[in-house]
Amino acid sequence: MAAATLSLLNIFSIKNPNNLKYFYSLSLLPLKGLHLSNNPRKFTSSVTISSTEPQISLNSTSVNEELESYISCSMPGKSRKVAVLLSGGVDSSVAPRLLHHAGHSCTAFYLKIWFQEDYENFWSACPWDEDLKYAEAVCNQIGVPLEVVHLTDEYWKNVVSYIIEEYRCGRTPNPDVLCNTRIKFGAFMDAISTLGFDYVASGHYARVIHSSSEANGTSRLELSGDMVKDQTYFLSHLSQGQLRQLLFPLGCIPKDEVRKLATKLELPNKERKDSQGICFLGKIKFSEFVARHIRELEGILLEAETGNFLGKHGILVLHHWYDTGPASIVAA
Repeated sequence: MAAATLSLLNIFSIKNPNNLKYFYSLSLLPLKGLHLSNNPRKFTSSVTISSTEPQISLNSTSVNEELESYISCSMPGKSRKVAVLLSGGVDSSVAPRLLHHAGHSCTAFYLKIWFQEDYENFWSACPWDEDLKYAEAVCNQIGVPLEVVHLTDEYWKNVVSYIIEEYRCGRTPNPDVLCNTRIKFGAFMDAISTLGFDYVASGHYARVIHSSSEANGTSRLELSGDMVKDQTYFLSHLSQGQLRQLLFPLGCIPKDEVRKLATKLELPNKERKDSQGICFLGKIKFSEFVARHIRELEGILLEAETGNFLGKHGILVLHHWYDTGPASIVAA
């Protein structure tokens, strides 16, 4: 475990830019106690799309010429059945247009992973209904079917409860890594496993290079074309079994170009801001959420070099904000 961790840190070290070319998936996080469904289909529910015909022309010469230069990460020339994860955001909404232009047959899926906590105004804090409306509008525009997959229980059991337990033990798990590994490309893949999809696609900024033998070859996770928005770190725990089923259409495109594409494609959400934070918390502070489930302890902050007293902290807040900060801050 230690060797694998050092290897991953070395790959992402700014001091070693030559090591940033690519890396293989590292399964550093064991999926202990992972809860998956034995009846995948029960999680899906159809969303009524107003028409199976696109509301706009998908054959515009100028638009198609524009898209042609952006589909290198969409496996062009190979017609496949692709399940596209749609969040209602701009990035995931551009993905199905690229995949369609590359010749694939797409079905969009919206993952419903919110859960109820008795915070005041909790539901308005995480606008999942607004996300779903945008997802529907995007699918209506291009004539792509949309289904909702209910993974609330899976999200709680495999992500939220794990985070709480890790904080209880004094460790700091990454919610995005867990969500990608256990939900988006874990429980979701399990839920659609009998539906005959060749690949699952999302709006992540990363690239997957598949070997010529799609059936049992090695798939390699590589850095995206945008080093600022790159999300390969959050995908680094995916297994070979997961990577072999993935497509990341935005992996070859810088973020600012994706925004421009959304405008040229006249997407309904082209002006929508990028989402920030953890959706299931909404406007609730992360430390407040964890403290709700774990008793908060008070500690002190000392300067490592001098031992000088710097102040006090709530131990949960310390884990969240200072874990990757300067080494000169020490908790006691």
